[in-house]
Amino acid sequence: MLARVTTFNGGTPESVRAAADEMRSRIPGGPPPGVKSSGLTMLVDPDGGRVMMIGLFANEEDLRESEAALQAMDVPEGMGARSDVEVWELGAEVRM
Repeated sequence: MLARVTTFNGGTPESVRAAADEMRSRIPGGPPPGVKSSGLTMLVDPDGGRVMMIGLFANEEDLRESEAALQAMDVPEGMGARSDVEVWELGAEVRM
């Protein structure tokens, strides 16, 4: 499994919180069209203006086929700028 980790910096506290609220309302609908993700985690630091999105993908093919849709997504107004995109191999995941 692979994790695509995208960071955003420079957002305002209000817009970061609003983006998190919007994401929570959309998550039950599944991934957006064109994205073959099997999971998503959104970490926010509203006071620091930072957001980290961690999308999980079953394999490299699913990630590669999703990349165009992910790159085309608009960053919500006031959430800052996309500052980094990295791909990591998932070593372990535990939910309790």
